Amino acid sequence: MRPGGSLVPQTFSLSRRRLLGASLALPALAMPGIRRAQAEPAGRVSIVHFNDFHSHHDPIVAGGAACREGKTCFGGAARLATAIREARAAATADGYAPLTLDAGDEFTGTLFYTLHRGAAEAAVQVANGVQAMTLGNHEFDNGPANLARYLERLPFPVVSANLDLADEPALRDRVIPWTMLEAGGRKVAVIGLTTPETAVTSSAGPTVRFGDPAAAVERVLPQLRAQGAATVLVLSHLGLESDRKLARDVAGIDLIVGGHSHTLLANGLDGAEGPDPVMEQGPAGLVRIVQAGCYSRYLGRLDLDLSPESRVLSHRGLMRELTMDVAPDPAVAAIVATYARPLEELRRKPVTTMPATLSNESCRTGECALGNLMADAMLAAMPKADAAITNGGGMRTGLVEGTVTMGDILAMLPFNNTLATATLKGSDIKAALENGLSRAPESIGRFPQVAGMRVVWNIQRPPGERVVSLEIGGKPYDPEKAYRIVTNNFMRQGGDGYDSFRDKALEHYDNGAPLEDALIDYLSAGKPLPGIDGRLARGS
Repeated sequence: MRPGGSLVPQTFSLSRRRLLGASLALPALAMPGIRRAQAEPAGRVSIVHFNDFHSHHDPIVAGGAACREGKTCFGGAARLATAIREARAAATADGYAPLTLDAGDEFTGTLFYTLHRGAAEAAVQVANGVQAMTLGNHEFDNGPANLARYLERLPFPVVSANLDLADEPALRDRVIPWTMLEAGGRKVAVIGLTTPETAVTSSAGPTVRFGDPAAAVERVLPQLRAQGAATVLVLSHLGLESDRKLARDVAGIDLIVGGHSHTLLANGLDGAEGPDPVMEQGPAGLVRIVQAGCYSRYLGRLDLDLSPESRVLSHRGLMRELTMDVAPDPAVAAIVATYARPLEELRRKPVTTMPATLSNESCRTGECALGNLMADAMLAAMPKADAAITNGGGMRTGLVEGTVTMGDILAMLPFNNTLATATLKGSDIKAALENGLSRAPESIGRFPQVAGMRVVWNIQRPPGERVVSLEIGGKPYDPEKAYRIVTNNFMRQGGDGYDSFRDKALEHYDNGAPLEDALIDYLSAGKPLPGIDGRLARGS
């Protein structure tokens, strides 16, 4: 391991196709000697890439919550800056021309975005020398006008080929389908793509339309070839599975730099979901796909050896985990500190009032009014969902009668969790509830708090058999019917033992609005506070 984080390489060449789906994990110290002997390539390009920053300027613990004293922490904007600088310098020293790319979702996730609405992210991106970016779904969270103000701060091209902005003047001249970058004397075409899910998961509004990503790429490819592009890179915010399908379906793509699914593709790092890069056989050749997790914890680098025709001869994937050994960049640390100063004032800012005190003390062992409030707020934020389930342990404090500040809300919900949805069969929802009830009467965080459903349960029964009856939407549940559940991203990904949310979801989406936003919106609407109403009732 090099000082400052884990760096694990993979080499691939066209003569070694047996490596296509495999991870080749080698010690970082062996990197200089692992390349295949071959004729000198005509060009060398290195793609330095990251994605799904989500306003995480401060370091995080595993899982994305804010770093706490005594915990193992990762990332943060200042360490990401150091890693980018070192990756570019190392690539140059190795004879590769570096390009620094951002695959979207800079917005939403911490108070930096809540207060500054993209200004902090733009300042850090500029300092880090980003050369091109695509738009993620969360860039639309506060509408086109807010996005336009952010884009005005960026000196580099922002690309998305599947957006129709003809009716959105604020964005029409600021987002382009593709750009041409030069690296080592080679023209590299960068096509942007934004997930069409944005139309329903964010706030793009009626003036922004999202087209089919594959059709968009096919439409612009002839333009790129006419401009002399020999290497075509898709900067994608579609998610890994959509990237793989795109690679299989569209001829002419050499490389996809991805985001949206928060997938770590790495060789030899814990938590990796595939090799770096993933390889897909496209209609006209192999396509390499990379993605670097999320929240500034990782930085990717992909070295490419190119033929005289700019065909990829071989590659080396390098994924770095940004541990606390990475020295913070002083200039970016100063930028972050400037934007951090007003956050303390925001924490003191009144956001609503509480007509009564709601405690969290009983939320781990039974129905509680605070849990009912949180679940109701989640369901109100996702009105197309059938029901809500959240974990009692996710509410770390109660709310006291009187003025409620942003700091009070964040003390209650300190984990930076987001709304998440999952479509599940009724039988799998029941299994999730059985998990939540399995440790009662122990005070365990998995205990469920719900909305849109009524659960009768018997603590005297064995774990796994405690649900006596279940209604969803006022009707007895159907074990075979598909229901849409809103929960939080921690639980949707299997946290607190909710494996069925992770393993049985027919569809899912993990990156909705922050839980605190849903709660503030609900309280600000002036709706009456729920009491204990029997939605989690003891039975026999």
